[in-house]
Amino acid sequence: MKTPKRSDLLSLSVPERILLVENIWDSIAKTPESVPLSDKQKAELDRRLQAFRRTPGRGARWEAVLKRIRNRP
Repeated sequence: MKTPKRSDLLSLSVPERILLVENIWDSIAKTPESVPLSDKQKAELDRRLQAFRRTPGRGARWEAVLKRIRNRP
């Protein structure tokens, strides 16, 4: 595979670069097992899962979180 030059990538418009990043991310997300996690990251995920299982109603729905973020000054 030929790696594109940085200057070529930076010559793309911002919307084109965003689309490129989205496409790259989507290709990575198709095989999450290929993204290695450190022991520290695994421990943190386990901690969060355990916390959720202890109090499943404590979190907020994604829509509410997004609305709160978008309404920040």
